[in-house]
Amino acid sequence: METSPISISNHSTFPVWHCPTHHHPLAVDNDSVRCPEGESYFEKGGILRFVPESSYADAFGAQWNRYRLTQLDSYTGTTISRDRARRALGEELWSDLSGKQVLECGCGAGRFTEVLLQQGALVTSIDLSSAVDANQRNFPQNSTHRVAQANILQLPFLPQQFDVVFCLGVVWNTPCPEETIAALYAQVKPGGVLVFDQFRPTLSQFTKTSTLLRLILRRLPPRMGIMVTEAITRCLLPLHKLTRNFRLGQMLLSRISPVLSYYHAFPQLSDELLRQWAELDTHNSLTAWYYHCRTPSQIRRSLKQLGLCEISLQTTGVNVEARGRRPVTPAKTMNPGSPRGMTASDGRFDTDGRSV
Repeated sequence: METSPISISNHSTFPVWHCPTHHHPLAVDNDSVRCPEGESYFEKGGILRFVPESSYADAFGAQWNRYRLTQLDSYTGTTISRDRARRALGEELWSDLSGKQVLECGCGAGRFTEVLLQQGALVTSIDLSSAVDANQRNFPQNSTHRVAQANILQLPFLPQQFDVVFCLGVVWNTPCPEETIAALYAQVKPGGVLVFDQFRPTLSQFTKTSTLLRLILRRLPPRMGIMVTEAITRCLLPLHKLTRNFRLGQMLLSRISPVLSYYHAFPQLSDELLRQWAELDTHNSLTAWYYHCRTPSQIRRSLKQLGLCEISLQTTGVNVEARGRRPVTPAKTMNPGSPRGMTASDGRFDTDGRSV
């Protein structure tokens, strides 16, 4: 991959990059980007990297580079990704994204990057994995879009820099959903909005073969993991196609099969696209290190503890889509032990430390 000259400005309209450890502005020093405290970060392929090259998300990086186009509306000729983003954001926010600073966490190859940019948002896309390379190939950085490889739990910005923090398809596969949600919320401006989703518990968790397969496949090297999950999908997908018009058979098969198919959900897709979607999401499911589910009541309780207002939850299939706003006037209650006088409304801490 080519290495381009280091630039940390990107565009004056974006929030400035800061050291994710010490929160100082960064400066270019020879072939790296440095913090005054000594932390050093590098740029590769025109993308700033704030994390080690390898992590628990390596399989996702391989996945999104393999299926770089699969879920883009511009590739499928549908509005599947657009409709999902619009529903999660809500009509009021959806129609008011133009010029808004949007932090897109867990950007993958950019299925939602595409629709956010189409709505006129100024998008900062981050991902823990090498999926950022696929994202940049699909949507090159410019005055309205920039990309970085970073960890949600150590984001390279000062707190409360974004009008919207947007995170779909990510929270469930992070080590601790509550910590992830708090870190996302920390980046929301007063009056801004947090949007994310989370899997909810279902019977399939206890009947699918996915749970056992995941314990094995997540340990494979990324390329081998893709080969194995593609083989599993191509073996079992014909059964899903055979039962697509037989509701009872489809339901029974989905309770056991590790393959995620969309014959019933997205009949507008061609057989080739349905195969690609099945391979992609089956790999995503079977190679994830973490698979945390939460009920709507647990999610609502977490958001209330963080101090969000105007909380909205909606259940769509196995997903719970959540949205909430940071109050313009911060809460006055101090969080015990919080550094630098931080209040509970800053969204960095779960006040009772429980997994809720």
